[in-house]
Amino acid sequence: MPPLERIYLDYAATTPINAEVLDVLLLHSKESFGNASSVHSFGRTSKVILEESRELIARSINAEPGEIVFTSGGTEADNHALIGAALARRRNSGKNHILISSVEHHAVLECAEYLSECGFVISQIPVDTAGRVHLNEVENLLRSDTAIVSVMHGNNEVGTLQPIEEISALCKSKNILFHTDTVQTFGKIPVDVKQLGIDFAVFSSHKIYGPKGIGALYIRNGVEIDSLIHGGAQERNHRAGTENIPSLAGFALAVKKSVDVMPELQKHLKKCKTMMTAMLQSQIEGLQINGGAELSLPSILSVSLDHSIYDIESETLLLQLDLHGVAASSGSACTSGSIQPSHVLQAMGKDAKTAKSTVRFSFGKNTTVEEIETASKIFIEIVSALPKK
Repeated sequence: MPPLERIYLDYAATTPINAEVLDVLLLHSKESFGNASSVHSFGRTSKVILEESRELIARSINAEPGEIVFTSGGTEADNHALIGAALARRRNSGKNHILISSVEHHAVLECAEYLSECGFVISQIPVDTAGRVHLNEVENLLRSDTAIVSVMHGNNEVGTLQPIEEISALCKSKNILFHTDTVQTFGKIPVDVKQLGIDFAVFSSHKIYGPKGIGALYIRNGVEIDSLIHGGAQERNHRAGTENIPSLAGFALAVKKSVDVMPELQKHLKKCKTMMTAMLQSQIEGLQINGGAELSLPSILSVSLDHSIYDIESETLLLQLDLHGVAASSGSACTSGSIQPSHVLQAMGKDAKTAKSTVRFSFGKNTTVEEIETASKIFIEIVSALPKK
């Protein structure tokens, strides 16, 4: 029997590291081991790599190098932005209200829960059936004591893009800080922090074919924010700890390579999503496409099976797909194993049973048209074999 062909369609969870990025990671792990805070030649070599990487990443988002703080990833960056800004705002101005969208990643939701335990008041912005925030809903929830608003750029489960420029302009007019998580959009669509008008933005390396365990936080110049990790004066006193030179150098190269191929990648991802959507819609009764048709990321396709027709849950569908060589997910990798239906889909108005029969396919630069065709046929066969009510 020939070996099973493996098809990876879970790029929203993580991506395989780029071969050239891996070379850089290994090279600097071996040769650039000096502490960037040391004054000797080994330390100075690492310092140069650190600042060159910072400059490259800053340039890719139209920021200043001093506005980039390296972190261990997107989750830490979200924590730093929300908790650090909230604490600083409350101390300096007495503002005690945090506003987040109802479809945020758990890195933001759990931060909000923690801040609630610290005495902050948390409100959630509702979304429409496509998962999109509306400006009037934000405006209705703003208060005189609102410290910070957080709305993600592109949703990690359904791909819906949010009106970031409009929301940030509203916040700016009321002297409210604005944070956005761009982990899913960075490297796939342009992210210009000045055009978006944001105060904080979050980035992650392993979503763009870079190493895991490294990310970045954009902090607009002039914004006061408390540090979460205390110790040395690294990262301009924002984050103590010896910098991870090999990983951040790999991250910087991954950013450069993503920016260089972004237009072509967008076309390719859109082709994959359009093809798979058409194949599944034409063959599967009761298939529901989650998220907006236009204002959404080309890299994510979320589908649900109508529970009035099928009695099946995501885990069973994913196991069947995996047995046939297709790797997909039910939504956020951070909630893998949870028996609870997706908070994103429920916020969009999905009933719990339909939400629990959802599969997320996500595409990347290595995805081929042949893989899309094969995976689509496999999923169609799996669903066709299900008993109907």
